[in-house]
Amino acid sequence: MDREQATKRAEELVSKMTIEEAASQLRYDSPAIDRLGIPEYNWWNETLHGVARAGTATSFPQAIGLGATFDTELLGKIGEVCASEGRAKYNEYKANGDRDIYKGLTFWSPNVNLFRDPRWGRGQETYGEDPVLISDLAVPFIEGLQGDGEYMKTAACAKHFVVHSGPEAVRHEFNATCSDKDLYETYLPAFEACVKQAKVESVMGAYNRTNGEPCCGHSYLQDIIRDKWGFKGHIVSDCWAIRDFHERHKVTKNSEESAALALNKGCDLNCGCTYINLMKAYNKGLVTEEAIRKAAVRLFTTRYLLGMFDETEYDGLNYLDVETKENLAVARRASDESIVLLKNDGILPIDTNKTKVISVIGPNADSRACLVGNYYGTSSEYITALEGIRSAAGEDMRILYTDGCDLSNTKPDVLSREYHRIAEAEAVMKRSDLVILVIGLNETLEGEEGDQGNMYRSGDKPDLKFPKTQLKLIDTVIKSGKPFITVVMAGSCMDLSVLDDKSSAILQAWYPGARGGQSIGDIIFGKVNPSGKLPVTFYRDTNDLPDFEDYSMKGRTYRYLETDPLYPFGYGLTYGKMDITSVSYAGDPKSSGITVKAEVSNTGDVTTSEVVQVYVKSEDANEVKNTKLAGFARITLEAGKSASVEIPVAADRFLVVDEKGEKVIPEGKINVYVGFGQPDGRTESLTGKKSAVIVL
Repeated sequence: MDREQATKRAEELVSKMTIEEAASQLRYDSPAIDRLGIPEYNWWNETLHGVARAGTATSFPQAIGLGATFDTELLGKIGEVCASEGRAKYNEYKANGDRDIYKGLTFWSPNVNLFRDPRWGRGQETYGEDPVLISDLAVPFIEGLQGDGEYMKTAACAKHFVVHSGPEAVRHEFNATCSDKDLYETYLPAFEACVKQAKVESVMGAYNRTNGEPCCGHSYLQDIIRDKWGFKGHIVSDCWAIRDFHERHKVTKNSEESAALALNKGCDLNCGCTYINLMKAYNKGLVTEEAIRKAAVRLFTTRYLLGMFDETEYDGLNYLDVETKENLAVARRASDESIVLLKNDGILPIDTNKTKVISVIGPNADSRACLVGNYYGTSSEYITALEGIRSAAGEDMRILYTDGCDLSNTKPDVLSREYHRIAEAEAVMKRSDLVILVIGLNETLEGEEGDQGNMYRSGDKPDLKFPKTQLKLIDTVIKSGKPFITVVMAGSCMDLSVLDDKSSAILQAWYPGARGGQSIGDIIFGKVNPSGKLPVTFYRDTNDLPDFEDYSMKGRTYRYLETDPLYPFGYGLTYGKMDITSVSYAGDPKSSGITVKAEVSNTGDVTTSEVVQVYVKSEDANEVKNTKLAGFARITLEAGKSASVEIPVAADRFLVVDEKGEKVIPEGKINVYVGFGQPDGRTESLTGKKSAVIVL
C-alpha cells in the first residue's frame, strides 16, 4: 500500500470520528473506538539493539558498539531481524488480546543524536560522534525495520530532534544554544538522511529547548522537517516532554496551552499525558478541529501503511521466528565486529602453549548487566566475559576468577572492611601466568535520567574516571607485576591513560549483547580477528573538553579537536596486516561526486577485516578544523589475497557550511585521504601507516 492510498483511507476513517474521538487518538495509549472497529493501540515500542522490554528477543550490541562495526550491510540485517521479531511478537500478543505497551509495530528507534561529549550517559544509544557515520548506519537500519513489502513491516523513528545530547540532569529545563553553522553542519545531517534517504516514518522531539524553543513544539518541526525535507510521516513527543513546557521550561502557563503549542507546531502524537487536555484547548479556541484531524490522519496513515486493518504478508510470523539460529548468527557477527583492539604489545592472541593459568578479575567479568547496556530485551541465554574466556580457552587452561571489587561500592558487605575482595585478587594473580582484567560500567552508572536501570539519578558521568573501587583494583593488578590484558565494557570513552601505559593489551568491548562474552573470549584467544573501529574520540581526560552544557562544536569530536587524543575516532587494530597499495578516483566532487577506488592487500598470515575510510578537507575557510569522514567500506581478505573496494562519495559530502548555515561548494583545492583510520598524526603513530592522498 502506498502513502496516497493509506492517507485516503485514513481521511475517510477520521471523518467518521467525533472531534473527541479524533483527539483521543493523538495519545500514545490510544483507546479503542468500538463503533468504528478501531482497537486500542499503544504506540510506544523500542528496538534500539533488539526488541526491548517485551520478553525474549535477539540481543545485539548496544548502539555505540554497532557504530564501531562501520558496517552498513550488517545494520540493514539487524533492522530486518528486529522487524521480523517485532512483527512475530505483535502477532502473538494481538492473538491473545494483549495490546499493552512495548507490543506494537511502531518502534521509537534509532537514536541518531550525535555523541558530542563522553560524559553523556545516553551516548551509548548513538552510533557515535560523526554525522556521516551516524547517517550511513541509521539509513540501512531504518530500511531494514520498515522493509520493502506491500505493507510497512514496522515503523522506525529518528530521535531526538534536535540538538540534544545532555546533560541528563537538566534536560527538562535546559536550553541548548547553537549557531546555524553547527546546526546544519553537525546536528541536522543524520535526521535529514533519515527523512530523505530512509523515508523514516516518524521523528521524535527532544526534551530540551533549542535556541529558546521547546523541541517538541519547535518551529523547526514544520520549517525544516516538513517544508525543507518534505517529511510525510508523523511527529511524536518524547515521553512527558510536552508537560515540561509549563512545568519546567515555563514557556506556557498550563497543560492546555502546552498541548496547543505542541499540536500547532506539528507534534502529532503525545507520549505522555498532556494531550488528554486537547479538548480543553479546543474549547478555549487554542487549537482548531482541522489541526486535530490532520494529526489523526497522519497517525492512521501510519497504521494503514502497517496493515493493521488488513491481512499482510507478515501475518504468519510467530514465536518460532524469534531468536532463530539465523538471527543469533547476525548478533554474533555484530558482537565480533564491534569490539575494538586499542593496544596490543604482542600478547594477543594468547599463546596457549606458553600460558597455563589465567586469572580473570573484575566486576564486569561475570556480569550480565554490562552485556546489554540500556533499552534491552530478554535473552534466552547470556554469555559473560568469564564464560566466553573459559569456553575459548579450552579444557587444558586453568581459569581462576574473582570479581576483585564491586562495580562502585567500596563496602558492598556491611560487615566487612572496605575493598574486602582485593586480597582474593592478589591471591589468584599470584598463582597465574597472565591476568585478564574486566572493568567498566553498566546502565546504573551511565544511561538515561530516570530510565529503568537508573531510576533515581542522572545517567551522566561526572568525569572519565573509573569508579574508585576499580581504580584500586587496577592499581593492585599493576603492582602484581603480572602481564595483564584489559577488557573495558562501557558505553563511552573512559580515562585509559594509565592502562595505555601499563596494560599489555586493551579491548574496548562496549556493551556487546547478551552473548557478547563469547566474542570477547574468541578474540582474546585468536579465534576471531578484531576489526572494530572507534566511533568516538577517546580523550585523555575532561581537561580536553569544553563545558558539558556548551553546545558549540569548538574543541569537540575529531573534526574540531584542538588537542591530541589518546585514541582517535576511526582507530582500531587487528591481528593481521593489511595495506592499501594504490588509490584512484573517478568523477567530479563539485557536481556528480566521486567514487574512490582502493586496492587492498592482505600481507599477513590470517584472514583479516579492515575498514577503508575516506576523509576530505578543503582549503575553504568555512571547512571543519581538521578533516571529516566522507565514506567508508568494510573489506575482508584471506591471507595473501588482494582486492579492490569502491567507495562512493556524493557531492554533498564535499560541501562546506557557512556561518548562515548554508551549504556551499568549497573554494580551493580538496584533499581526499584514504586509509584505515584518520589522516592525523596520532593515528599514524599508533598504526605506523599513513593515509594515501588524492588532491582534487
